[in-house]
Amino acid sequence: MPRTGACPRPGWIGVTNPQPGGHLPWASLQGEICLANNAPLATIDQARIAVIGLGYVGLPLAVEFGKRFPTVGFDIDAARVAELNAHHDHTREVTADGLREATLLTCASDASSLAGCNVFIVTVPTPIDDYKRPDLRPLESASRTVGGAISRGGIVIYESTVYPGATEEVCIPIVERESKLAFNRDFYAGYSPERINPGDPQHRLETIMKVTSGSTPEAAEFVNGLYGQIIKAGTHKASSIRVAEAAKVIENIQRDVNIALINELALIFHRLDIDTHEVLEAAGTKWNFLPFRPGLVGGHCIGVDPYYLTHKAQQIGYHADMILAGRRINDGMGSHVARRVVKLMRQRNQDMTRSRVLILGLAFKENCPDLRNTRVIDIVRELRSYNAHVDVHDPWVNAERARDEYGVELIADPAVGHYDAVVLAVAHDEFVAMGAERIRSLGAPGAILFDVKRALPRASVDGCL
Repeated sequence: MPRTGACPRPGWIGVTNPQPGGHLPWASLQGEICLANNAPLATIDQARIAVIGLGYVGLPLAVEFGKRFPTVGFDIDAARVAELNAHHDHTREVTADGLREATLLTCASDASSLAGCNVFIVTVPTPIDDYKRPDLRPLESASRTVGGAISRGGIVIYESTVYPGATEEVCIPIVERESKLAFNRDFYAGYSPERINPGDPQHRLETIMKVTSGSTPEAAEFVNGLYGQIIKAGTHKASSIRVAEAAKVIENIQRDVNIALINELALIFHRLDIDTHEVLEAAGTKWNFLPFRPGLVGGHCIGVDPYYLTHKAQQIGYHADMILAGRRINDGMGSHVARRVVKLMRQRNQDMTRSRVLILGLAFKENCPDLRNTRVIDIVRELRSYNAHVDVHDPWVNAERARDEYGVELIADPAVGHYDAVVLAVAHDEFVAMGAERIRSLGAPGAILFDVKRALPRASVDGCL
């Protein structure tokens, strides 16, 4: 019969193996555990939650938890906290009424507000750097914040998209160092990847099934039960944190690779003078044909997440050919659009050095103010490389953010009859409602109209993907 003993090190349970050799990992044990030394988790009804990062992911989560549990929404951006305390969300993910309904939620930018919390949920961005490598600095900073606030019996749950292993290899050691607590003895961890779809009014946080996981069986059960309080669609408890991390990152890789295939087909069909959308419509009559469409692939997920897995793959000596090929194709589509516009303009003898081009839309997707990793900027930069003067109009996007992020000065009211080419880059409802005739009126006689999103009738435009 195994006997209890002191926990030898984090990640191991203090059960002495009767055979010579020491201790067994928790996953292989069915005997007694050292309850005297392991800090117990709180019960779910005792949860006092802190959500670290109040962006597109963190805010809806904080609001839902703030309807049921004492919740602190923490963000280092004091201006963001101020607007939320005034019941305004510039991302348009949560309404003023929604913020008011979260009566147990308080938002703060002072780390002292985290005192007394026993559940810390990290929802900060995980971008890439200029060399397409994971930039873990926001995640590392958030982990330091958690480490300064967590106490015995606490649990930290990460939602940010990472490569398999990042939570336990990068984040947890930081929390341990800052807190002076031992992992899986004094505090615990979980991973429950975000599945937010910005600008989507139908697929909301509570209607999307949640993948959950934990660093011990008890932690996994706690994480699963906690999210079960707010997720109506149900939960799926993964066997480990690494499985949950991997599941998240491949969700977006699958979409990225499929869109890359369709984008490559669009490049081929253009050279064959075949309408890509007609081909897709015909192929789509088969029940198992996947309904992907060509286009720009931006945003914080699909255009970024693949590089997290390929980075990890390279660390273990594997070159992810298909994933990286898809990334190269998708990252090149903005420049491809610009070159096609230039070719159409030159066919009408337009002088590029004197030309004016209007881009309609800068956000990475329709009916959303999110500018993160928008590939519309590739169209703008490529056209400017031909010395064209480029104006950008987007009623959804904050002008100051466009200036700060990309150096683009948005125009509020495009002049009628002013442009040599108009590019419909993002299919905001406002643009689609204008119709081809009104959009064409922004151009001078003989102007080019290019429809990236195929939102207008094919016969009414000069080019499309």
